[in-house]
Parts: sequence; structure tokens; C-alpha cells
Amino acid sequence: MVQEPLRFGFETRAIHAGQQPDPRTGAVIVPIYQTSTYAQDGVGGTREGDYEYSRTANPTRTACEEAIAALENAEHGLSFASGMAATDAVIRAVLRPGDHLVLGNDAYGGTFRLIDKVLTGWGIEYTVADLTSPDEVRAAMRPATKLVWCESPSNPLLGICDFAALAELAHASGALLAVDNTFATPYLQQPLDSGADVVVHSTTKYLGGHSDVVGGAVVTRSEELREQLFFLRNCSGAVPSPFDSWLTMRGMKTLAVRMERHCDNAEQLAAALVEHPKVDRVYYPGLPQHPGHQRAAKQMRRFGGMVSFTLSSGEQHALEVAARTELFVLAESLGGIESLIEHPGQMTHASVAGSLLQVPANLLRLSVGIENADDLIADLRAALG
Repeated sequence: MVQEPLRFGFETRAIHAGQQPDPRTGAVIVPIYQTSTYAQDGVGGTREGDYEYSRTANPTRTACEEAIAALENAEHGLSFASGMAATDAVIRAVLRPGDHLVLGNDAYGGTFRLIDKVLTGWGIEYTVADLTSPDEVRAAMRPATKLVWCESPSNPLLGICDFAALAELAHASGALLAVDNTFATPYLQQPLDSGADVVVHSTTKYLGGHSDVVGGAVVTRSEELREQLFFLRNCSGAVPSPFDSWLTMRGMKTLAVRMERHCDNAEQLAAALVEHPKVDRVYYPGLPQHPGHQRAAKQMRRFGGMVSFTLSSGEQHALEVAARTELFVLAESLGGIESLIEHPGQMTHASVAGSLLQVPANLLRLSVGIENADDLIADLRAALG
């Protein structure tokens, strides 16, 4: 349980929650318990009530889960082998064949692919809606709606949702609100405090923060939902390794300081792109002209490290720019200390082509790292030509 760490500030929790010195050796860093099984205290006598087999529980993973829960102001955290494994577990825990979910019209391509190509075959139905419009969300709800799936900021168009308003709409219909908080991280916002029922992360991204681990997490205050998720994860085996859990904890220790630098750089980069003659539109919630700016200013600590923009000269120029950068690495993923550039239409969001979630062909997405901001701006300007 993590109630005690919740009395401390975010930065303190990131370093200490779930990570007390090892009681046997005094090691200040949680050990990597690289074991598959545990000696039991008699038949059925699991160690400390938890440890019998590492698919079910592992001390390194437990420490990581307690830390993630503490950062989201929650009681329960569960880690998974990837962000998509976490997403799949939440949907399967909440929905049954015949149930319905509402999905944002600017969702991650992998989430859409899972729902549209896999879960519909299981009997799940869904409706795409603009989650920034309460009227559109209300119209999308059905008697069978059990889940509203939200990203904010969204991927890749950086849309901003009102968590409190969405939670009220979902709960009025007997549904739960799930928020993918990967882009913002718990340092910038904590959706459970605004009424969300469950928060999902790809810990591969900012929580890990160094592009060297793949993982996911689910955080909730509901004991019932935690039990359902734990059961599903144990059945399916979608667990991170002890080393992956350790890497994620290591990354979370510096999340606060990294996010400040990510935000500093992204704000400067967005401002420079707004002024560039070849840029058609910049998507960044920190810009006053962003339609979600006021909501983001109220709901978030700062505006994040992700920036997307479109080029007035079209898709071919966007592809050329993505290929010409030197500091921005052409790669999928995000949230690492190094800056990345990608073309969502042909990379992370290729799976939404032809759907209501299709992204602009002239769109580029930046994951702004923690390098020197002037160097990053110069790199983009040179690539833009």
C-alpha cells in the first residue's frame, strides 16, 4: 500500500515510494530479483503472502508498481509487458461481448487496431467521438456503453479533454472513464483526481525515459478492478521482467527533472515552428491559439514534450523533412531523452488509414528531447529548407 508516501511531494515519491532500503543488506536501490520461483513456507505457504512464482508476483515488480501508483495518487498499480498489454487488460477486465465503448477520434493507432481488428471479433462494439465535445460524447453513449477511452494530450494531434466532464458523462451512464496518460505523465497531470476510474501508461515512454525498456502500467483506486486486472494478468502472463521493472523505476526517479526540460524545449520549438513560413499549423497545447489551451492550463502542470505540425507544401515535403534531420532521429516511440521525428500517417498511425481517425498526410510528430533547444531548432530549420 502507498498511502504513507502520498504525504510527500511528487519528486520525493518518485525516488522513495516502494523503494525502501533492502532490509537484509541495506542496499539503497531495490535489488533485481532475477528468479522464476520461490521456496514456500510449507504447501501453499507463499512468502509474504505474495511470492510463489514470478508470473504472479516478483519483489522488483512490486516495488515498481508501488512507485507508479504513488505518482498517480492511487492505491493500486499493476505493471505489464507493454502499454498495449495494459490497454488490452483494461478493456477485457471491463467489457464483455455485447458491451460498447466510446473511443476518441484522435487515439493512438495501436489502440484503434486492437479495438477495431481484434476486440470487435470478441463481440465488443465501439463508437468514435470527439471527446472534447460533451454533446458528441453524450450522443455516442448507449445503454451498453461500459467504457470511455480517452487520451489527453492525444496522439498525435495533442487534443485536450476535460476529465471531470468526461467522468460525469461516463458515470451518469454507468460507464467507467479510462485515461491514457502516457503523453502527460503523472508529473503533469493526475486524471484520477479529476474523476477518472483507471489510468494507463506505456512506461516505455516518459516513465522509463531512456528508450531502453518496453513496458506498461495500469493504475486505479478500485480494489475490485485491481483484482480483475491481477487475475487477467496472471492468466495471460503479460508481465515485465524484473530487469525491465528495475529500469522503469530508475527512469521514474528523474521524471520530474526530465519533464521540466522536455517542456522547456517543446515550448521553444513550438514557438519557432509557428513563425516558420513553411509550417501550416502547429499542434501544441502550450500555444494560446490551441483550442485546448485554457483547459490544459487548468488541468496540467505544464504542456508536455510532444509537438506535431503540418506543412503547407504537403506530404512529400513532410517525408523529406523527416529524412533530413540530423539531431531528430527518424523513429517511432517517444518520451526518451533524445529527440525523435516521425510521419504518423506512414508510421505509428498507418493502422487508422481510411478510418475516422485518419491523420493528415502532411503531419509530422516530434518527441522533443532534453538536448540544447537552440540546436534542436537549428536542426529543424535546416531540414525544413
